[in-house]
Amino acid sequence: MMIARMLLAGTAALAVTASAAAAQVEINWWHAMGGTNGERVNKIAADFNASQDEYVVVPTYKGNYTETMTAAVAAFRAGEQPHLVQVFEVGTATMMAAKGAIYPVEQMMADAGEPFDGSAYLPAVVSYYQTPEGELLSMPFNSSTPVLWYNADALEAAGADVPKTWDDVKMAAQKLVDNGMACGFSFGWQSWVMIENFSAWHDMPMGTKENGFAGYDTEFTFNNEKLAARLQDIADMQEGKLFVYGGRRGDSLPLFTNGECGMWMNSSAYYGSIKSQAEFEFGQTMLPLDTAIADEPQNSIIGGATLWALQGHEAEEYKGLAKFLSYLSSPEVQAWWHQETGYVPITTAAYELSQSQGFYDSNPGTDTAIKQLSLNTPTPNSRGLRFGNFVQIRDVINEELEALWAGDITAQQALDNAVERGNALLRKFERTVK
Repeated sequence: MMIARMLLAGTAALAVTASAAAAQVEINWWHAMGGTNGERVNKIAADFNASQDEYVVVPTYKGNYTETMTAAVAAFRAGEQPHLVQVFEVGTATMMAAKGAIYPVEQMMADAGEPFDGSAYLPAVVSYYQTPEGELLSMPFNSSTPVLWYNADALEAAGADVPKTWDDVKMAAQKLVDNGMACGFSFGWQSWVMIENFSAWHDMPMGTKENGFAGYDTEFTFNNEKLAARLQDIADMQEGKLFVYGGRRGDSLPLFTNGECGMWMNSSAYYGSIKSQAEFEFGQTMLPLDTAIADEPQNSIIGGATLWALQGHEAEEYKGLAKFLSYLSSPEVQAWWHQETGYVPITTAAYELSQSQGFYDSNPGTDTAIKQLSLNTPTPNSRGLRFGNFVQIRDVINEELEALWAGDITAQQALDNAVERGNALLRKFERTVK
């Protein structure tokens, strides 16, 4: 009899728990963070879920950035869209043009009655995702910028200094190779690093109409002699292995972490991977300056992604989403995310918390990305990019640059081809939004 009563009591308790869980409002978050960063995303969601009992955030990995964005578009057309989707920065113009699909995050927060202070966010981060009137369209999450990573042990052994200019990079690369390294330097995400950020860093426009911020009728202008000269010099550095091309995204990371290349230009967000993989002392410093173009650097621009709210859900669900985004932006969560990954903290408070915790003292150079982004007040050339169809345009740029590295065409031809093909895609996008 006692056992029966205990079983009944246990069944009742389970029923109450199941009922409570069923009563929670579910928020679906589609993201593109695989591997270790995917585990960190899951932790953020789990910690939020444990902090309250009204809402439950369900994170789902949907593949890389392009795959995640494509999946969200298809889901919206089928009426099965998530509440929140992670979209990389080059998808911003495309998302903005999706009238009726997106729910501007600042408006969503206001409608849900959730406090929101736009001035709390780093200007270099939020300016990329604001309307001309200053309304924030999507919530910054994993923002980064390219930096110059270097093998400190290898540079010291070769008698080379940490580079500040492109002449320094070439000199250091030669010393590294002369000292027995397989290559001097490499880079990844080449459009982002060597065209988009190179242009911003030297305060050169990549296109008209303030790089697309001032209108969809923009045209590319990055096929200029200055950029062509820099890219041609890099292509010529392949002779002697001063430069080795290693792939379009992060494919070349092993060239750096396994000690083949002494320098690597790519996202600050590779900090976690490099820290866990490199068996040498490493550091990061600002992007090199081409002194034939500028006397001082301007500022770099961000990459990474933001979180877009999608239309078509109930008011109570958006209330939960708004609370989650407040949690996600809190100093504690952002400082943890920044310190674990190398992504930039999206708020001033998270940056200051990392400072007070001694993170930058214990890990010199980890504030390089923040310093680069905040080096100067952004100009129309260095605020960021807002080009339609830019996902496809990056593929075009990759194809033309790979033809350059293969020795099939010159740098000027590569840029001319990329501009011509890219402008055709811009006009195609412009027709879809008119």
